[in-house]
Amino acid sequence: MAETENDGATGGEDLIARIEAVEAKLAEAKRSITRRFVGQEQVVDLTLSALLCGGHALLIGLPGLGKTRLVETLSTVMGLDGNRIQFTPDLMPADILGSEVLETAGDGSRAFRFLPGPVFCQLLMADEINRASPRTQSALLQAMQEKQVTVAGEDRDLGQPFHVLATQNPIEQEGTYPLPEAQLDRFLVKIDVLYPDRDTERDILLSTTGVEEGAAHAVFSAAELIEAQKLLRLMPVGESVVELILDLVRACRPDDPTAPERVRETVSWGPGPRAAQALMMTTRARAMLQGRLAPSAEDVLAMAQPVLSHRMGLNFAARARGDSLDGLIAEVAESFTTAGAAGAAA
Repeated sequence: MAETENDGATGGEDLIARIEAVEAKLAEAKRSITRRFVGQEQVVDLTLSALLCGGHALLIGLPGLGKTRLVETLSTVMGLDGNRIQFTPDLMPADILGSEVLETAGDGSRAFRFLPGPVFCQLLMADEINRASPRTQSALLQAMQEKQVTVAGEDRDLGQPFHVLATQNPIEQEGTYPLPEAQLDRFLVKIDVLYPDRDTERDILLSTTGVEEGAAHAVFSAAELIEAQKLLRLMPVGESVVELILDLVRACRPDDPTAPERVRETVSWGPGPRAAQALMMTTRARAMLQGRLAPSAEDVLAMAQPVLSHRMGLNFAARARGDSLDGLIAEVAESFTTAGAAGAAA
């Protein structure tokens, strides 16, 4: 028995040491990113969280806020082979996936050869993804979920790891095609890229308009990122955190008996089990990025909006009133904070 307990203690210490080593590399990665992408710490943390979880992220923001720069910097820092696709209305699925071409050899024989498209990489930037037609958007569905694509009847594996970071302009909607709910659900988080504050914008001006700009350097390799993703799944999660995740997700479903009245009146459809899975993973990632060994209730509430806001829909009456999902999610999360505080006081 003593030997078994010793082995358990050794295994626990090894896990702690491995987590702390990854946390140190993540801190270095964030420092490297800030040399080229100034400010927007929350945006950087959420994007890194998506990569740590092995997921995809949807970045919503106006042009000129640095979304492309961030993705390019992440490709360098995380040691990933990156490609970029500029989505346009005339883009075809073959432009993303690739196609087979008929080649004639020197002896006159002919054979088909597959020319891989830009999706065959490790970090794909889908720029203005809502500008392409639904037919073209759907070309990414299988890639994002199964990490492979089927071309000419043959399954072809994508890079390992494989991540999609897509961007959207929230203002310009002419000539765009909103992503269907099934595809939105494939994105682990939705990240709002907002205007920087005055001090940050001043730093941006000084660092990007001189003769030389700061350069990011590689901190991770693809293999090290995969190991970090596996390690993240070993991070322990307390029972109270698991219950809070379940309570929060179920409270956002209008047909659930635990949903508050405001949710029932304003929400047309709520988040599914994939949202709970995303919350479980992203709370771990947030804890790891902050140098902690386990997630807390604070992590769950902080990740509620990025994880849930694109997995819910307001009904017509709520949209007509000008209600927002972000405000509703914040209200539901606040109710759990208040309930927790009341329980602690009692």
